[in-house]
Amino acid sequence: MKIGINTFGCDHGRSGIGAYILSLVHNLPKTEHKIQLFGHELDKYTYTSGIEGVSFASVSIADTAFAEQAWHKLSFNTFARKQQYDIVLFPSGLKLLPMSFEVPAVLVVQNILAEKNQGYLKNISAFVSKLMMNSVKGIISPSCYIKDNLLQCGLTDRKIQVIHNGIDTELFHPHTLQAQEALMIKPFAIRRPYIIYASRIIHPEKRHVELIEAFSIFKQKNKSPHRLVIVGADGEHAEQVHRAVLQSPFASDILLTGYLPHENLPLIYSAADICIFPSPVEGVGLPVIEAMACGIPTACARAGALPEIAGDCTYYFEPNNPERIAAAMADIVNDPAGNNTARRQQLISAGIEWVKQYSWKKTAEETLSYLEKVAGNPR
Repeated sequence: MKIGINTFGCDHGRSGIGAYILSLVHNLPKTEHKIQLFGHELDKYTYTSGIEGVSFASVSIADTAFAEQAWHKLSFNTFARKQQYDIVLFPSGLKLLPMSFEVPAVLVVQNILAEKNQGYLKNISAFVSKLMMNSVKGIISPSCYIKDNLLQCGLTDRKIQVIHNGIDTELFHPHTLQAQEALMIKPFAIRRPYIIYASRIIHPEKRHVELIEAFSIFKQKNKSPHRLVIVGADGEHAEQVHRAVLQSPFASDILLTGYLPHENLPLIYSAADICIFPSPVEGVGLPVIEAMACGIPTACARAGALPEIAGDCTYYFEPNNPERIAAAMADIVNDPAGNNTARRQQLISAGIEWVKQYSWKKTAEETLSYLEKVAGNPR
């Protein structure tokens, strides 16, 4: 069997989906199947460098969203037939798809579909998405939360397989750091102590503005030396988050790093006092368990897939209430007086134990097994 893996729509590895592809490919078990990634020539070196048994087919098109959309609509099926794929995996889910599938396809759906009453355009988009998902042979959902959302949208249970994402424990683990005042990650010298939120900046879904307001409340009430470090590339309506930072009375203590390479995240997590995650729309929540693996306490919105992904090993709060978010910060942060040490240590120990169940090796094995099953069973 020849399996194609689509690398389009993953920002050349500079996104969560890009990290998903990289981790999946690096952990695939040895198999008699042929595995071939395809996409921009640049992605050949991003995803397959140093990996035996995995090939890459370059597609010569402009590196623009329009060109990628057009190629998938007009040329994908011809390309897939020429490459003789038996099945194709689309890690970017619904982002880039052909008009129809002449080769069996499996989508990885890492986000929930738009809910009702989200506006005309979003409802049309959700309707088209449902039609596309009904035409594929299989769907991989990284959480039961996403699967439940898909079932509510009318998809059948037999078409959806839950396969949780893993974490790279060789990368994400507690790092011993000297008691230095600042963490040096080019081009930044990040002054400690700090609170971290790692998420693409999308307003209002990710609740960055509420977090910034909560941070101001936390600073005012606790006279804390902590900074807030927000790690993630700008997305939709990011300018409103930038504006909220500028308007904060503690703007000088808030750092927006923009995109940081995945390999830099373990250090920036390990040096933080707490990872806070206020987004109520997470379908996966991978940064939370990555932070746990790095040995820091976490605080999350009690919403989305986060209760499923983080279990009882985090501190939950109401994501739409800045006062509650501020209280979560104060309850966990280990202040100079030594308060909250027991609570922090409990969360750290529980988190390190909890993340042992997440493995990219297991994810890759289950994904390959599912692709074999789907390719061998007619729709």
